[in-house]
Amino acid sequence: MNPEQIQAYRDQLKCSFGQLEDVFDDCINDAVRQLSEQGVKDYLKGASLICMIGRGFDPVLVYLEEMPSVAHKLGESTLSLVSRTVWDMSRSPNGNSIPHLLNTVAEAARRLGSCECFDHFIELIVNMMEETSKSIHGNQNATFSSPGLPELLQQMPYLLNQLSLEGLKNWIDYGVRNYHTHPDRQIDYFSLQSADSKAMLQRERHGTLFMDNERNMDLYLKGLWDAKDYFVPYSLGFDELRKPRPYFDHLGIRVPDVYDDKNGVSGIDRYRVTIAHIAAHKRWTEAIIADNFSPFQRVAIETLEDSRIEYLMLKEYPGLRKILLALHPEPVEGDCDTEKESCVLHRLAMLSRAILDPHHTYKNAFIIDFRKRFFEAMEKGDSSTKAMADIAVLFTARTRLQSDQSPNIRFTDTEVDYRDDNRHMWMFIEEGDEEEAFDDNRDVPPNEIEPEGLPPRHYKEWDYQSQTYRPDWVSLYESLHPSGNAADIDALLQKNSATAKRLKQILDTLKPQHYVRVRYQEEGSELDLDVAIRSLIDFKGGAQPDPRINMSHKHDGRDIAVMLLLDLSQSLNDIPDGCSQTILELSQEAVSLLGWAIEHLGDKFAIAGFSSNTRHEVRYQHIKGFKEHWDDEVKARLAAIQAGYSTRMGAAMRHAAHYLQAQQADKKLLLILTDGEPSDIDVDDEQTLIQDTHKAVQELDQQGIFTYCINLDPHADDYVQDIFGSQLSVIDHVDRLPEKLPKLFLSLTK
Repeated sequence: MNPEQIQAYRDQLKCSFGQLEDVFDDCINDAVRQLSEQGVKDYLKGASLICMIGRGFDPVLVYLEEMPSVAHKLGESTLSLVSRTVWDMSRSPNGNSIPHLLNTVAEAARRLGSCECFDHFIELIVNMMEETSKSIHGNQNATFSSPGLPELLQQMPYLLNQLSLEGLKNWIDYGVRNYHTHPDRQIDYFSLQSADSKAMLQRERHGTLFMDNERNMDLYLKGLWDAKDYFVPYSLGFDELRKPRPYFDHLGIRVPDVYDDKNGVSGIDRYRVTIAHIAAHKRWTEAIIADNFSPFQRVAIETLEDSRIEYLMLKEYPGLRKILLALHPEPVEGDCDTEKESCVLHRLAMLSRAILDPHHTYKNAFIIDFRKRFFEAMEKGDSSTKAMADIAVLFTARTRLQSDQSPNIRFTDTEVDYRDDNRHMWMFIEEGDEEEAFDDNRDVPPNEIEPEGLPPRHYKEWDYQSQTYRPDWVSLYESLHPSGNAADIDALLQKNSATAKRLKQILDTLKPQHYVRVRYQEEGSELDLDVAIRSLIDFKGGAQPDPRINMSHKHDGRDIAVMLLLDLSQSLNDIPDGCSQTILELSQEAVSLLGWAIEHLGDKFAIAGFSSNTRHEVRYQHIKGFKEHWDDEVKARLAAIQAGYSTRMGAAMRHAAHYLQAQQADKKLLLILTDGEPSDIDVDDEQTLIQDTHKAVQELDQQGIFTYCINLDPHADDYVQDIFGSQLSVIDHVDRLPEKLPKLFLSLTK
């Protein structure tokens, strides 16, 4: 944006803090990128409201930094919800808890994943605050600050990683109910210090949380169904009258925020089968007109359509049948009293089970007949939603009973909870209550904004002040680095040809010269004659011959896997004193020589770069994979590297270790090339990321990964030993990096 546009937005923000001028440009650019025009207005209005509460600049700064990403993920209604909640808190005795609430908002948005759940979360906080404020001294007419609210908000990131939203509600309700008149005990409970607080937490901690497996479900949907969609979790703990069911619409796929194990099926497999069912609907179901069918007919059509898409789904993935049978109820024939109960759902559940289970035991003539009709239609190729509607209408007519009109409907063993509510099947000609309840906007195009690369991975981060981990604190996005011109790297190698020639002499002494035989191989480079003759004798004698008649050879010596992790932060664009090149250009030269050298040695070798823009966006870019050779594709990626943003090193190291750990090698080495200390724009205490990176080094050491830092900062002695101990080298003369880096690697691995 140009300065005039930025100033126009600044005029809308009614706030006079001097510190605001230093950050406003970055904040408004981020907001404009992620929000609509109306959203930006609401964002500035909310910030103005928070500025007026009289709590200093920090709450305003947190709101400005965090809310664009929260509103982009959950919806722009969260902007006014958060600002209004903060305003209401500022008018109460609980104004001291405002910073804690704002620091919790971003993590809550990420863990809850939907606007609906976030609304319930804010409602929980407000209700807890009001209940504990009024009752703390036994006077319902007076209000005091809630003793437990600051403690609750400080523990909230941990709680959200342990509990579903319903579990969190139950845990908070227990504390409010039992300790609303005991300030000290209330503090102990909500700070997780008391025994019953931990016991209650353990009781509510159950099932498989969706947000812990969101990435896996993204990849599952892409891998099995070649589809990409957004997941929007909902909580089962707030709608007592009508429990919500999975469904999909233009906003994404709605799934419960937690699944317990059921009938021997794990929570993660319940998510998989629910998503597979919805994906099958999206692939094969066609919407039909709803107005022409009665409610009973529509229920029957939905049941048979569910069976149809599961039939097609099982043709592609037959292994799902075992899970479907375990989760599909098996109504007992004759259990429904046709004199006293409406048995419509019972009959349809029996038909659905009979279609799914080839070994069913039902004797009902209608069930047998319509099961046969279903398979005849499928085998003839008449597989369509319209065909299922014809069969369903006939089934409803043939099986109609007088008792079907009874209000006493039998629901036992009729709910198939992995199936969605089928709202996508229906189109309405005349407006009525049903389509309004569904809020069906089928004409609205899906969101075209796709995240780059793979779904995020979430990593913990060490809090040195509390000596605990912040669970799932950092979001890391990985992608394949874009390509440039491979000839640029060839030119750098040619420029350093003299250095390369000297390196080659050293490499020839390090390269393994001796081979050893690896015998008893089913596949190999040549025949193992002794074993082959023995196998032939066994074969002639009628015995089972040994198939391992080949052998191969391997080098006797080096067995090492190396990951080079490049700091690609903004400071690499600087030109050091006495140099004519930027640090980034010198790093390119050094890595080019190193890549050439390691390829000559034959070691397993990978290169990746990283940078960060707050804990919500750590970028990890693959430049060379372990299985790739030093070829033009790799050189092209290296030629295109650019520097920007900050240096959140701990998360990048943990992610690099994820790939390095998978390599089969006697020695695993993580080399980190950086020009400064770990830092990020959302961290004020410089020790926070230094201590987290030191903790990451310790974690990698426990995994058997040797970490070594090559630092280009002349002032690195002030901090680098606190992180890496003695596992480091500081290169004061950066212009000598292309020469020193390969030699340093060779000295570490000889």
